Amino acid sequence: MGFVIDPPIATKILKMKERVRWGDRGLIDHNIDQTQLVIDDQQPDSQTFSFLVLGDSGTGYHRGHNPQRKIAQQMLAHQDSCRFTLHTGDVIYLVGSSEYYPRNFIEPYQEWLVGGDQPDQILYDQMLFKTAFLPVPGNHDYYDLPKFYGLLAQATLPLRYLLRHQLDLNVGWHGSYQGQAYAKAFMDCLNRFTTQEALSHHLQQHYTAKTQHGLCLRYQPGCFTRVPNHYYTFRVGGIDFFALDSNTWNAPIPLSQDQSGNASRVKLKQQRAAIAQEHRNLLTQVMLLNLEQTEDPDQLDDVQAKLEQLAEMMRDIDKQLAANESTMTDMEQLEWLQQRLIESWQCDEVRGRVLYFHHPPYVTEATKWKQAQTLAVRDRLRQVLNAVAEKIGPLAENRPIVDLVINGHAHCFEHLQTTHTGHADSHTNWIVCGGSGFSLRRQRPEGEELTELQDNTETVIARSHLFVGRNGQGKHKRRPYSFVRVDVKEGCPPQFVVRPFVAEWSHRKWHEYAIEPFEI
Repeated sequence: MGFVIDPPIATKILKMKERVRWGDRGLIDHNIDQTQLVIDDQQPDSQTFSFLVLGDSGTGYHRGHNPQRKIAQQMLAHQDSCRFTLHTGDVIYLVGSSEYYPRNFIEPYQEWLVGGDQPDQILYDQMLFKTAFLPVPGNHDYYDLPKFYGLLAQATLPLRYLLRHQLDLNVGWHGSYQGQAYAKAFMDCLNRFTTQEALSHHLQQHYTAKTQHGLCLRYQPGCFTRVPNHYYTFRVGGIDFFALDSNTWNAPIPLSQDQSGNASRVKLKQQRAAIAQEHRNLLTQVMLLNLEQTEDPDQLDDVQAKLEQLAEMMRDIDKQLAANESTMTDMEQLEWLQQRLIESWQCDEVRGRVLYFHHPPYVTEATKWKQAQTLAVRDRLRQVLNAVAEKIGPLAENRPIVDLVINGHAHCFEHLQTTHTGHADSHTNWIVCGGSGFSLRRQRPEGEELTELQDNTETVIARSHLFVGRNGQGKHKRRPYSFVRVDVKEGCPPQFVVRPFVAEWSHRKWHEYAIEPFEI
């Protein structure tokens, strides 16, 4: 039995549909588009605007310091000059539990919330944002906890305190209930209405914005701040933003049933056994660790991060071994994205497109590039973009199908650009923003170039231009947590000025600085 449970994709899709009453007769009668919102913040819709990005933030204190809170405080200087904030997922660690929203979200971002001067009075399912806060779910926002481990986690709290290990895994009594906590915190869960009259009244009050697909949700900072679904789109300044839930289309591609596939299974099982042994050894090390004598007081944070990293690697292998032809992929969402991208290209009012979702198709963080989920997300996104490119033909005029893709999941900041990949994701800019609070990770030793086998030759398909993650060793270890401000310029195609900001924890002190902005 694993420490956490990742619900099947079919369950994630079903539960999210139930929460928003997808396809309900009352919604159809009101001509409601449940995949679109309009930001009604009383600001002019100028082509020049700014927004913030953060991700993989949802943790608490790290033995006396709180990276997420530090980043939130650093972001305050930009709150009034940015129209909205994107969150790339993993809002709450470790298992997306509602128990941890007060400590791991409401308290750190109290200045973003109405009534935030009394954060202990805010319920996680009744949050109201002062400015638009637009998240997508991460894998941890879906995770659940076996009941046995919930009881065990509580039972061992006194023991951990007495031993002064304080290995806080952000685990309480339960998990997310298949993403329920995330949905109640951020989505407009229409299943709370028990009568058609109550539902109709709510729709008439909040679904009043008009689009080509009918009426949609009006997002009003300070009044009503819910998103309509676990994936959605909105338009600001002539830019179409597409918020996607990659957790429902990241299932690994099944291994072949021939001899090569069998050999791969054997190799994967051997890798998993080795990783599991390393995980057990590390747990033993935790029990022997004397924090009062260690020269590095942050050592336990490092061990905790390594334990989660190893667990993630095991989960990825388990998914590969379990994948088969019947494994669910959220084709409905991917087909929606394809059609909406085509419509976006056919609309004269639109001058650019931005995608954001959790799992990065391109990344040089040490553990992610070779994960099966990375390959699956990259392959399925390519299929969508290829289909769009074929449909719109000369409309693109040698431009990439999307101007910018923003992801999380990898605990770092990174800017990459694809070369000629042989697909419609060529020459695209990719931003990874997943270093906003949880323990950071290093760049892979292979360096900045990413290769793929094409015609039996390893070919460079992407290059990393900037990587900000854990570096150094021992006393000289540096932990640069980050968020990003993006300034959008006028014109077509649009230009984006990316401004990374860093709060670095080193030598038991915080050091804040900005990285030189760059234009893409």
